Amino acid sequence: MIDTNNLNLHIMFLDKFIPSFIDFINQNFPIEEHLFVIYGKAMNELEYNPTSKNVIMFDTINKFFHIIPYISIAKRIIIHGLFFEEVVNFLNQMPQSILDKVYWVMWGGDFYFPEEQSRLKKYFIKKVGNVITYLPKQVDYIREHYGAKGKFIECLFYPDGAYNIELIEKIKKEVCVSDKGNKLRIQIGNSATITNRHENVFKYIKNYIYRSGFDINKIELIVPLSYGDELYKDRIIKIGKEIFSNSFIPLTSFMTYENYLKLLLTIDIAIFYHNRQQGLGNIIQLLGMGKKVYITKDTPQWDLFTSLGVKVYDLENEFNFEIDNETLIKNQEIIKRHFTLERIKKDWENIINE
Repeated sequence: MIDTNNLNLHIMFLDKFIPSFIDFINQNFPIEEHLFVIYGKAMNELEYNPTSKNVIMFDTINKFFHIIPYISIAKRIIIHGLFFEEVVNFLNQMPQSILDKVYWVMWGGDFYFPEEQSRLKKYFIKKVGNVITYLPKQVDYIREHYGAKGKFIECLFYPDGAYNIELIEKIKKEVCVSDKGNKLRIQIGNSATITNRHENVFKYIKNYIYRSGFDINKIELIVPLSYGDELYKDRIIKIGKEIFSNSFIPLTSFMTYENYLKLLLTIDIAIFYHNRQQGLGNIIQLLGMGKKVYITKDTPQWDLFTSLGVKVYDLENEFNFEIDNETLIKNQEIIKRHFTLERIKKDWENIINE
């Protein structure tokens, strides 16, 4: 039974972290106050068979029109990412009174590079009533580039963005890190998208190996490429193999969340040279596990972690294979305090109870 007096209508497309988010909301808030509408999915490999009655899945915009009655009665319309042009166009046709109760959960890839965004999306961003992110610099960006006027609400929105100490400790018991031998494991990026700038990272690693005389046979480059651009993925695999031979290990198959965490536990150094906000969930998990992480300066994630006192490393100016365990332990303590499931619950409580 839907609570028509306090309905939170979530509009989203299926991505890796959506099922766990739905479970989290249903476990911590009244089910009758939330309706989840899933339109499309991020990749073909994703499967989701919801058991909860407050989840509706559509595959065409024609079916999506069935939710029109909920649009008018919903207290809040929470749109998770702007990756469905039909839905953005649909909402753009609504009066401002509807847009005023829309809450846009900002993902990153849905608004960076304004020159590549559609006129419809630009209009929506300018008119939407509320914007949800935990990176204030993103809000500055959309105000500058889109003229956005929506209210900024700080929220660490998805459970996968929390460092779940109990889950990690459980998984640690199932992982034998010594299986990798004496090899240094370096993760590069998180997806097969050009914003990872893999080729730039390859050059830094290649040059460092040449200068330091490090044995390339004692390195494993772990490169997640299971989702994104297929043509880009094929090119990166070809280039990576040519430069690093058997030390280059592309990951092309989708992994469950727990299996991916097991993989992260075996990493020594991770490099996220994105030119926008991306891979934040990966970064949080790796820092919480005590791994050395390189990210790009002048990005929202750099500002976020440095403001908390977390030491993240600058690929362009301080790249090496050295590990400072004392610093990484301090990073762990900060991550475990700040990125918690309890914090996510409180953030959503603030939104729902405002």
